[in-house]
Amino acid sequence: MRNASQIQSSRSDRIFDLIVSVAICVFLFLTIYPLIFVISASFSSPMEVFAGKMWLLPKGFTTEAYKLVFRNKDIFIGYRNTVLYTAIGTFINVAMTMLGAYPLSRKKMYGRNMFMAYFTFTMFFSGGLIPTYLIIKSLGLYNTFWVMVIPGAVSVYNMIVARTYMQTTISEELYEAASIDGCSDGPAFFRIVLPLSAPIIAVLTLFYAVGHWNSYFNGLIYLGDRNRYPLQLILREILLSNMTGDMTEMLETDINKFLVSESLKYAVIIVSCLPMLVLYPFLQRFFIKGIMIGAIKG
Repeated sequence: MRNASQIQSSRSDRIFDLIVSVAICVFLFLTIYPLIFVISASFSSPMEVFAGKMWLLPKGFTTEAYKLVFRNKDIFIGYRNTVLYTAIGTFINVAMTMLGAYPLSRKKMYGRNMFMAYFTFTMFFSGGLIPTYLIIKSLGLYNTFWVMVIPGAVSVYNMIVARTYMQTTISEELYEAASIDGCSDGPAFFRIVLPLSAPIIAVLTLFYAVGHWNSYFNGLIYLGDRNRYPLQLILREILLSNMTGDMTEMLETDINKFLVSESLKYAVIIVSCLPMLVLYPFLQRFFIKGIMIGAIKG
């Protein structure tokens, strides 16, 4: 009897494996190349980028674009605000999502299908921007720290994913055994559900953190104090002010500064995305497991 390693694949299997390998390589290239290009362009000479001579590695290495970005002192205020919004907002999001998903995952909860229908309804219908603005202003949240973290504290989609994870991973027998030992629903949530839900918590943390880090619309609508602006609004102001100023100076034949504004766009992208790119590798081992187990299955 031959070993499994000695079994020869059929011609059709080898062709299929080749097609899959080529497709994976193509998708990998399409995913990685834009990131490499943006990083290289931010460190390249603006003339080389503008002329289309820079394809992969930096040409005419320069850090002028980053100097323009960090020359603005408001960027450190934006970083501080965004870190606070992301940290506190993500904690509130994950806590509310897990607290909402836990009772909905228990079969003994009365009316859970009705509550689930209410939550699902909000995924498709909302009150609109103006009513939301009036509510936020009447609640005294306008131009405050909490306007960036309280609205949208729960994502219904993420709550459904967390509920599905709990239903498929944590068996009812485990709850019954804990109940026999005198463990009620509250201690069961903290002592059983949360420790076993580390993968889905990591997924929710990444989803919510990325959302808060990239958020700019709430700040644009609900914040009037520049000292409360998130990083994205500060970077937007830097980009627009430099582009406008450079267009004016271009009329005075100062072409170099206009070209620097082109590379400034790439530097702004790196400055805004770098923290999330650093965070992802630490959550990667939980991410795939959590999102696959927590997926909605038919």
